[in-house]
Amino acid sequence: MNKRPEREVRAFHDSERIRVYQAYPAPIADAALAAGTFVPPFKRERMTWIKPSFLWMAYRCGYARKVDQERVLAVDISPVGFHWALGHAALSHFRAGFHADHDEWQAGVERSPVRIQWDPERNLAHGPLAHRSIQIGLSAEAVRRYVDEWIVGLTDVTATMRAVGEHAAAGRVAEATALLPEERPYPLPEDLASRVNASR
Repeated sequence: MNKRPEREVRAFHDSERIRVYQAYPAPIADAALAAGTFVPPFKRERMTWIKPSFLWMAYRCGYARKVDQERVLAVDISPVGFHWALGHAALSHFRAGFHADHDEWQAGVERSPVRIQWDPERNLAHGPLAHRSIQIGLSAEAVRRYVDEWIVGLTDVTATMRAVGEHAAAGRVAEATALLPEERPYPLPEDLASRVNASR
């Protein structure tokens, strides 16, 4: 069995969309579902993090049980938007060997509206795995583009998220796994893979 690359974008995707996840309280989720995109009380001025991994979202929101994260939305965005985000991104943390020096990293952060973090992927019990999952933080122009241009579909997946959590808690691994979305490697162009420090 081949070892999974340490930093690889994996997501539910096809030629028209790539799926990311966000968790919110009911007022934000309900307003977004009604409008087909994010509207108040969603705040554009805040950084918003999108996550292609269902299990990392499960870890972050506690299977939709954490306060103000009780509703989980699957957000389908266009490949054009996803590529724009990665093409205008900077890593959230300095990485020796990737950045020439700390000043180069800091300058990139200051001019970029998108942040990238590679966090350990999680299993059904929220335990860390050896490979990592990409987290994408959008601010300023990136949030505007996300809300106004990139979103092609919104789906409430709270019931699925909670069902996976209930099966996992009861040790029903097969049942939990059967409910997970199919997440496949997302082929990044060479320039984008380099910019976000994906494994190659």
